[in-house]
Amino acid sequence: MSVRLKLTLSYAGFLMLAGVLLLAAVWLFLLRYVPNRAMLINPDDRPTGVFPIRSVLLDVFAPRAAAVLAFLLVFGLVGGWILAGRMLAPLTRITHATRMATNGSLSHRIRLPGHKDEFRELADAFDTMLVRLEAHVAEQRRFAANASHELRTPLAISKSLLDVARTDPNRDTGELIDRLHAVNTRAIDLTEALLLLSRAEQRSFTREPVDLSLLAEEATETLLPLAEKRGVTIETGGDVTPTSGSQALLLQLTMNLVHNAIVHNLPEQGTVWVTTRVRSTSVVLTVENTGDQVTPQLASTLTEAFQRGTERTHTDHAGVGLGLAIVKTITQAHDGTLTLTPRSGGGIRITVELPAMSPHTDR
Repeated sequence: MSVRLKLTLSYAGFLMLAGVLLLAAVWLFLLRYVPNRAMLINPDDRPTGVFPIRSVLLDVFAPRAAAVLAFLLVFGLVGGWILAGRMLAPLTRITHATRMATNGSLSHRIRLPGHKDEFRELADAFDTMLVRLEAHVAEQRRFAANASHELRTPLAISKSLLDVARTDPNRDTGELIDRLHAVNTRAIDLTEALLLLSRAEQRSFTREPVDLSLLAEEATETLLPLAEKRGVTIETGGDVTPTSGSQALLLQLTMNLVHNAIVHNLPEQGTVWVTTRVRSTSVVLTVENTGDQVTPQLASTLTEAFQRGTERTHTDHAGVGLGLAIVKTITQAHDGTLTLTPRSGGGIRITVELPAMSPHTDR
């Protein structure tokens, strides 16, 4: 049976039950006090009207009571059907929107009018889900298109180099091998970055105690030669910052932040600040650097996959364009927040805030 039919039968059943209870109350509190035999009356009393007895009242009352119950049944069925239809009308709109979403149309919205009730809350929650789902699908499509483009580029370059080597046997093979090695390395880096991004999105990792301050020191020591080569000074400091998550992913997050801060810095005399601090319920890792002026509009797009600034494309450490996208995904996978803020003197400040873990937690 449909929900509407079930509600209709429920309405009619409750109405019939109320009628039966009312008739039972009439019988218990009224008719049982009526005598079942005629009473002898003194002729001198001269009664007015007719003195009823129980059997006569039952003969008169029973057919009319049955008629009333029949009317209540019909009224309950018809009225219940109408009321159930009006009550379930919002569900029809929600079902229609669900079917459209199933068929791939995510732009449709329910926008249920009326007062704030359970159906309105359900419809609003469904609309919010559609908005997020539509944005996620659009981001995934954009990411797939960009990834295909980025992967196609090194493959096309490799094919061109191989064609040159085949058509020109006298060409210096050492140069071709070096270029093929560089292109192949870039393709491998891109593939590994895509796999890391997918792993972080799926949250397929085991949580364990992690100290962000130790990861910041490790990333700084690892990338110190690159900083010295580019004339960048790294300054570190802060508190012990215990959290929980994947140590490998959080180390990758820290490495990406420090690497970006070094590469996208001033040509000479640049500085990178890496700090950690503890708040009441969270731990914070902040990486900021000097550099060119960054507009708020550009800062808001830097976490998108394959987003590169002008300077990033022309450096020898430009990467594959997934550094901050990976940082954003790892942060979200650890239930944290990522904030990018342009510095007034140039450069950018990137803040990662993760849930704190008590240092006394059992390991």
